[in-house]
Amino acid sequence: MSATDGLTRGMEVIDKGAPLSVPVGGATLGRIFNVLGEPVDNLGPVDTRTTSPIHRSAPAFIQLDTKLSIFETGIKVVDLLDPYRCGGKIGIFGGAGMGKIVLIMELINNIAKAHGGVSVFGGVGERTREGNDIYIEMKEYGVINEKNITESKVALVYGQMNEPPRARMRVGLTALTMAEYFRDVNQQDVLLFIDNIFRFIQAGSEVSALLGRIPSTVGY
Repeated sequence: MSATDGLTRGMEVIDKGAPLSVPVGGATLGRIFNVLGEPVDNLGPVDTRTTSPIHRSAPAFIQLDTKLSIFETGIKVVDLLDPYRCGGKIGIFGGAGMGKIVLIMELINNIAKAHGGVSVFGGVGERTREGNDIYIEMKEYGVINEKNITESKVALVYGQMNEPPRARMRVGLTALTMAEYFRDVNQQDVLLFIDNIFRFIQAGSEVSALLGRIPSTVGY
């Protein structure tokens, strides 16, 4: 999950007897985390009294909400021409400079103001420059409130391009775990962004190659 520099054969390994758990709840808003749930924004430690494991069973099928409802984004062109479904999955496609991040900022702002919800942004395989640019833009849009971090509307989780494939493959689960806590415990509407799915699949392919498996045969 992290750099292997300095690891040698024969080193002592401690079994914690528990799955990887990450901090969840309001303490995560406005902060940047890595796949292990460690803050990487140099803003000090995070309250870790409330944590949740990233590996959990999926909800039973009968627990899923089958009611169809539209997520009103407040963006007229989206709500009219391409309405989003609550609880569904949406793909945002576009080239560089086409406004994907601007749309994401609007969605984060609107779910906070109109629905009382929050958002979690998972950066999978982001370049360091990209991750930094997104963080700066979120501060400029007011999505992250530097003066009062508790009023921020989004938590960020990064598994960047320079990190091992295992970290990039699991960072999506860390982001998902944080989002599920807001949904299940705080009973809030949550937007979970994963940017991007191609690099997530690419990380899985690299892990398969390291394990000597052929991705086309056993999947990613």
